[in-house]
Amino acid sequence: MRTVNKVILIGNITRDPAIKTTENDKKIALFTIATNRYYKTADWEQKNESEFTNCVAWGNLAERCEKFLTKGKLVYAEGRLKTRIIEKEDWTKMYKTEIVVSNIIFLNKRSDFDETDDSLDLESAWFEDNKF
Repeated sequence: MRTVNKVILIGNITRDPAIKTTENDKKIALFTIATNRYYKTADWEQKNESEFTNCVAWGNLAERCEKFLTKGKLVYAEGRLKTRIIEKEDWTKMYKTEIVVSNIIFLNKRSDFDETDDSLDLESAWFEDNKF
């Protein structure tokens, strides 16, 4: 039987991406997307809750994130869930679940980007898993 591990988020970037480089000079972009859920209680009271999801992008996609993502930008992100196990010095384990992003679409208007940047063309607002 096949299984599915796919996540789609539309939300706002909570802070500028943190960029790291591996020993093999591959870039990694770490960022968080905030999403909101609106609902009504049994008493018809309107409520909302925010969710902050950690995301990671690799390689060319990370380079594009570094260049174009900034705090507050609205994005569509698609990827898969990945849980890492981190062993601490005291031998306890910490679990960290994040989205490994394979697709990102910048949803802000074109005018929201720096208009002096000549490298931004119509296709640059959509990036799919290192295919540019």
